[in-house]
Amino acid sequence: MNSLQVAKVLNNNVIIAHHPEHGEVVVIGKGIGFNRKTGDSIPLESVEKMFILTNQHEQEQYKQLVPQVDEQLIEIIGEIIMYITKKTQAKLNEHIHIALTDHLAFAIKRAEQDLAFHNPFLYETKEIYPEEYELAEYAIGLIHRKLGVDLGEDEIGFVALHINSALTNRHISEVRGHTQLIAELVALVESELKFTILRNSLDYSRLLTHLRFAIERIRRGEQVGEVEKLDNLLRQEYPVLYSLAGKLTALMEQRLNKPVYPAEVSYLTMHLHRVAPPQLQ
Repeated sequence: MNSLQVAKVLNNNVIIAHHPEHGEVVVIGKGIGFNRKTGDSIPLESVEKMFILTNQHEQEQYKQLVPQVDEQLIEIIGEIIMYITKKTQAKLNEHIHIALTDHLAFAIKRAEQDLAFHNPFLYETKEIYPEEYELAEYAIGLIHRKLGVDLGEDEIGFVALHINSALTNRHISEVRGHTQLIAELVALVESELKFTILRNSLDYSRLLTHLRFAIERIRRGEQVGEVEKLDNLLRQEYPVLYSLAGKLTALMEQRLNKPVYPAEVSYLTMHLHRVAPPQLQ
């Protein structure tokens, strides 16, 4: 059998069907349910521009969500996810259908009630995840054009994290937590050095990138090469920055609940040297 058998039509854009390989699935696509009825066959080759949820847990969550969401929004989110897939050439985690639909439906409801959520990590998100941010700009722009609802820049940042979560197969709470941790690390740097880092500077962007990759290395348990001579030199030449780097890695270790290799302190000290005020350089 090279076709889907319609089991139930949820709306014009979502059906439940029997798949020859995956059994019961949820199929999402523009017009997939229009004029369909139980027992109808849909050739598999015709569903290439549709999404099939094969994970049973994701299916159940999505089935519960569909009746609560405007049908036009479901269609728009399908366009958004198709756009992301095409641009990234990556297989997205199925959960993005639930996470993005639920998030954007709630965001639109808040916007209609004039209840805006401030995104405290917007700048960090834009710097750390530029590709995801650009994709999120498209998503928020499409909603504005098709629904007439302007969700604003704060929502671009939130959506960018959901996109990163789908691309990296990490839960949104972990992605958001890492972004929050980076913001806290920067705040600690500014507090300890008693100055504000220019947000539009190249050195600041480099620092954020280094912190991001340091967190990723720690999360994966990757060890960077030991640099004993460099470590001793940095400890002697830049004691304040070296001490601060130690505090930063200690905070990472505490929040991530993973060991941090000593060489991370040396590498971080060098990056701090680039953003520190002249008297500490």
